[in-house]
Amino acid sequence: MYHEAIQTLKSGGVLLYPSDTIWGLGCDVRNEQAIEKILELKNRPASKGLIVLISKIEQLSEYVEQVPDLAWDLVEFAEDPLTIIYPKGKNVSPSLLAPDGSIAIRLVKDEFCKGLIYRYQRAIVSTSANLSGEPSPLNFAGIAPSIVTGVDGVLKNPAGEGPAKKASKIVQLGLHGDYKLIRG
Repeated sequence: MYHEAIQTLKSGGVLLYPSDTIWGLGCDVRNEQAIEKILELKNRPASKGLIVLISKIEQLSEYVEQVPDLAWDLVEFAEDPLTIIYPKGKNVSPSLLAPDGSIAIRLVKDEFCKGLIYRYQRAIVSTSANLSGEPSPLNFAGIAPSIVTGVDGVLKNPAGEGPAKKASKIVQLGLHGDYKLIRG
């Protein structure tokens, strides 16, 4: 089930897939050309950030220079999908870092999406599968045809789409225990 999706990611392609929140566009976190293709598909300015998805908490240290202490508890105990903006990212394409060097990362708990990332053995990019300025699609039928035909691969969950989901909450963390709710 995941084989073709993994090949798409490994070959530098853009994947349309059900994330742990909503339908998303993804690619390898180190592939600048694939990231640029995602931005083109969405007609989205490069200045708007993209999220990195990981499948296990240990991966945080691979993509964050210094993980604030508060982050470990937030990530481990969050019941709903939670994206955290960390002060300093690393080991990703420079376009995934904000001008201040920060990086947005979410630990996926949804088993299907986690299975994709786990099998790929590297974090993947995630952004909603919508045209910039349009609402995020709650199901596959809501995705713009130009996005569906513009990607290099589509991964669907054989168990079905399940209930419509919503975007994650976003919290920005500082190194000294300070935090700010960005999206609730």
